[in-house]
Amino acid sequence: MLQIHVADHIATLTLDREQRRNALCEEMVQSFAAALESFRTAGVRCVVLRARPGCKVWSSGHDIEELPAAGLDPLAWRDPLRKLVREIETFPAPVIAMIEGSVWGGACETVFACDLIVAARDATFAATPARLNVPYNVGGLLTFLNAANLRLAKEMLFTAAPISAERLCSLGILNQVVDAAELEEATYTMARRIAGNAPLSISVMKEQLRILAGAHTMSPEDFERIQGLRRVVYNSQDYAEGIRAFKEKRTPEFKGE
Repeated sequence: MLQIHVADHIATLTLDREQRRNALCEEMVQSFAAALESFRTAGVRCVVLRARPGCKVWSSGHDIEELPAAGLDPLAWRDPLRKLVREIETFPAPVIAMIEGSVWGGACETVFACDLIVAARDATFAATPARLNVPYNVGGLLTFLNAANLRLAKEMLFTAAPISAERLCSLGILNQVVDAAELEEATYTMARRIAGNAPLSISVMKEQLRILAGAHTMSPEDFERIQGLRRVVYNSQDYAEGIRAFKEKRTPEFKGE
């Protein structure tokens, strides 16, 4: 599910689960976490996260087969997607997402959690929880808000429509957009530049920025309110309908119940 390559202080992690459109499952996340831990001891100074060259779907997001049928929080603290985002954010060296093809659902959050994003010109991003009636947790929403402005985050989450890489780059959410033929060179030029700088300085600045980005004040009452709103969704009939419809490859019939 994951190919690993390390050379010249740069590590490459390649998503390799094409039969499931690189859906992010628990087994893949465990391999990802183990790889990052090995990179710490190997002195890796930059990580490139990519899919196999020429892919049509970079990742389809959270593996729908691992979502609970009903009655349980689908994106809890121990959820693989939550763990994957935390691993990326707390890894001491920069992680560059190299994107070609389409990015769906929780894979958008995974990419936005990376420190830098380089994308092919024809790449697209679609945040799709509203298509399945799946709620987002506070951490996931903050990942969106730290990457995008409020109105764009709402557009992505409310419409679930694909947004072009060029538009996201024009809004400062992606770092570079290049032709597909230039994607690898642009990404690894950036990675080599990072690897040639002082790793301790970069590590400290990354952690400082992570803490500052998460410095959002919230009262206990507001936190409880947000969690309660999530339970409204994943205890609903529409949540079960969304999961069934996806597995049956049909359009869901949501009733708001």
